[in-house]
Amino acid sequence: MPGLLKLGDLSQTELDGLLRGPGLYLQTGVFRFAIRSPFKDVARALRLLYAEHGVAAQGEFADFHVRVDAPPLRKFLRPQSQFYLDDQTPFKPLPRPQAAAMLEWGMNWCVTAHAHQYLILHAASLARDGLGLIMPAPPGSGKSTLAAALCFRGWRLLSDELTLLDPDHLAMAAVARPISLKNASIEVIRGFVGHAVLSDTARDTAKGTVAHLRPPASSVAAADVPATPRWIVLPRYEAGAAARLSPLPRARAFMELAQNAFNYSLLGEAGFTALAQLVNGCDCYRFSYGDLEEAVTLFAGLEP
Repeated sequence: MPGLLKLGDLSQTELDGLLRGPGLYLQTGVFRFAIRSPFKDVARALRLLYAEHGVAAQGEFADFHVRVDAPPLRKFLRPQSQFYLDDQTPFKPLPRPQAAAMLEWGMNWCVTAHAHQYLILHAASLARDGLGLIMPAPPGSGKSTLAAALCFRGWRLLSDELTLLDPDHLAMAAVARPISLKNASIEVIRGFVGHAVLSDTARDTAKGTVAHLRPPASSVAAADVPATPRWIVLPRYEAGAAARLSPLPRARAFMELAQNAFNYSLLGEAGFTALAQLVNGCDCYRFSYGDLEEAVTLFAGLEP
């Protein structure tokens, strides 16, 4: 957001002081988080992954006040980390080495559980020349890996996890936070993006080995610019498969999106109407791929 100091401009002392004290007011696209944590690895991850994100002054409005800290009585014996929203604990603690990853997962949860001014889809979202690409898919489909590749090859990252749609106008809002990579995809993207900036890995999580990728500075700088939906693509990674787009019937696309929506039922008629209008206004495809270079080349040829 214009006019905000960047996190990367803070000294280590300033960053530690905010995280241990009043909070780091971090702008992440359309949401602002006030973050506190005494953990050095959380501070290190924030500095590494959010260097280009804006930081607002203490006391300004924040959508979510969150904290990652040690739960009571578990500071020394098998240390754990706990995520707090407004001092409430929405889920169970995790092993202490997973604290930085837990912050990312907790921030996602804050949005999906509370930001019902949007229709929220479990889908990667990107944009090119103002037109939006929506990629809904279950875990393990290669969605985040493909989003990571595309955003370093001409596309603007909106989010690797959440597509946020204004239900009245269908504008796609941006978050542009770090991209979550799992298991083999970590080294795949490290090799594909020569200048990739990746966090330390969190091992033995429920998702396996996890690392987060810093988004391109250009995507962060444009995070206040919405996009107009144009393509819906259901990706699936298949080892050795040639990159291939197959037309997807709009009725099937509607069902896939509804199944991947966090709050479709909660929004009721407004959610149904928004989803129907979204599908009717987009080209819809299934996409299989086994090679990122082939995938990026094919996506570059999508017609506006």
